[in-house]
Order: sequence, then C-alpha cells, then structure tokens
Amino acid sequence: MNIFLPAALLFAALESLSLWKRWPRLEYIAKPAVMLILFAWLFTSIGLNGAALWFGLGIIFSLAGDVFLMIALDRFFIFGLVAFLLAHIAYVIGFNIPLPDFSAWGLVFAVIVSLGGARIIRRIVAALASNGQSAMRTPILIYSLVISLMLLSAMMKLSDLTWNANAAALVSLGALLFYISDILLAWNKFVAPIQHGRIYNIAAYHLGQIMLIAGVIAQFK
Repeated sequence: MNIFLPAALLFAALESLSLWKRWPRLEYIAKPAVMLILFAWLFTSIGLNGAALWFGLGIIFSLAGDVFLMIALDRFFIFGLVAFLLAHIAYVIGFNIPLPDFSAWGLVFAVIVSLGGARIIRRIVAALASNGQSAMRTPILIYSLVISLMLLSAMMKLSDLTWNANAAALVSLGALLFYISDILLAWNKFVAPIQHGRIYNIAAYHLGQIMLIAGVIAQFK
C-alpha cells in the first residue's frame, strides 16, 4: 500500500491550516515534511537513476527554498529564489532526458506558455520599479524564464508518445499549479496583497509538487 501520497496530502493540508490559524510551530513541521515525504516516495519507488536523479535534486532544492522562505520570507527571499531556480532547472533537465523530438505541438505549447505568462510577469516587473526594488528585476526575469521552461517541458509530455497519458497529464497539471503558486507569491509580495494569498500560494505549490512527482513515478516505475 502506498502511504506516501496520503501522507504528503495530509501534511500539505496541515501546512495550509498552520497558515490559516497562524500556528508557526505546526508550519515548521508540516511544510518541510511534504517534500521529505515526496523524496522518500520517489527514492523508494524508482530510485535516483537517470532522469529520476534530477527530479530528486529538484525536490531537495525545493525543500531548501521552503526552509528559507519559512524562516523569513523577506530577509531570505533571494536565497529562496535561488533555491527554487535550481529546482526548476533540475526539473527541466529531468523532463528533457532524453531530448524530445521537435513537434508542432511543442511550438503550440511554447506560444501558450509565453502569451499566458508575459502580461502577468510584465505587471510584476513594473511593480518592482515603482516599489523601489529595481535590483530584483533581473533575478525575477531570469526566474520567470526558467519556470516557464519548466512548465513548457512538462506540457510537452502531453504530445510525447513515450510517456503514459495519465503520467503526462499529472506532470503537466502539477507544473501548472507550481507555476501559478509562484505567480501568487510574487503578486502578493510585489504587486498587491491577496486575501489569504499565502494559503492559496502554498496550497497550489504543494498540490503541484505532489502531482508532478506522482506523474514522474507513474511514468518511470
């Protein structure tokens, strides 16, 4: 019986509860627990060989980012940004082992991702200048490019005949939720506060990570 999936969902729910109730002690346990459980699930299911190694590294970098942002969102934001940047790079590499063949669908997905995120990213970057945080523009733009590549790499599995259809759907939706969670975080921090924004951000992030890793395991197991 797979205990990892319900355990990850349970701790993800506890993390959202800790933010809602403002229980920091519960957050210090629940938030890192989700990624630790996902790493254990990945390792015990398919090991850390080939593409799985990169997904394992993505989980570890995500865990580091979680810890930085959990300790001090403002003070350690740049450290969290770098950690998650490395996580997305690892996921991009994992999704592209082996390199996929060029397809018309890949071009369609690229256009969808570019058009879908460009307007929002421009709004976030504009807010940085107006808030006197112009120094963050380059890091945010680099991060936005990499997370868009991660989302595109996951979406391309939908047209990859070597991927199981259910696994491709899981990683695509998971990557999309991860992408949305980062937009919520950036918008809430730099543009305008969102009511319960942190809860929505964390819920989308954890569901995205869970679905992404579940899809990877379903594909390679």
